[in-house]
Amino acid sequence: MSAAAGVIDLAIWQLALALVLVAAVIVVSIRQSLGLERDLLIGSVRTIIQLYAVGVILAAVFTAARWYWVLLILGAMTGVATQAAVSRLGKPLPGGGWIAATALTVSTAATLAYVIGVVVQVRPWWEPQYIIPITGMILGNSMTSAALAGDRLQGDLQARADEVEARLALGFSGHEAVQPMVRAALRAAMIPTVNGMMTVGVVQLPGMMTGQILAGSSPLVAIRYQMVVVFMLAAATALASLLFVRLAADRYLTAAHQFRRYLL
Repeated sequence: MSAAAGVIDLAIWQLALALVLVAAVIVVSIRQSLGLERDLLIGSVRTIIQLYAVGVILAAVFTAARWYWVLLILGAMTGVATQAAVSRLGKPLPGGGWIAATALTVSTAATLAYVIGVVVQVRPWWEPQYIIPITGMILGNSMTSAALAGDRLQGDLQARADEVEARLALGFSGHEAVQPMVRAALRAAMIPTVNGMMTVGVVQLPGMMTGQILAGSSPLVAIRYQMVVVFMLAAATALASLLFVRLAADRYLTAAHQFRRYLL
């Protein structure tokens, strides 16, 4: 084991020891008849392969330090996040790919531009050391919140379809008729973020803060960066959820303010 720049290097045998933790989970799954052994094994193998592959790619991008390579990586990340968000919906959504791509692209681009250009003031703006990890955090959280919002919206529209049609019959516009479901979906998507803000630093030490401390940064520097991350993710998840739900809700309404119940 060696140390460089305050970081303790991990040998292959130490990573192998970490797999013992997964083996313990597999034992629990077997003893409790959970049936998760195969998924845990596949998940462990995929974790190793995917992270090593990403590490090799990022090392090359960091070395090259070219803006077009950075944009290519960001585009690929957005594409994967879009597909993942759509796949998590309970039912297929017409135009769901376009909706998810729009919501994630706009929310990520807006939040990233503000954080990189105004808050952190990275120079050059495409510095991969900053922009790729920050984009990853924004996309990951936005993807989850958008999927949660979309799934909740579908569930509420299906369960309250009669209410929507009754409101339309009473003269409400399409947007007004589905507004209670939209509001509930947004609230459900934002609750995990808000709960995280309530307990950050008390119940858990977030990943970025922990990583910086392990890398040798001052805890005071680490917490300032973590504060930026918390506020950044709150804005990104709210914007992604809002855009996704608004665009998705429109898919269930016609231009004549009729409810497309058959899509549910």
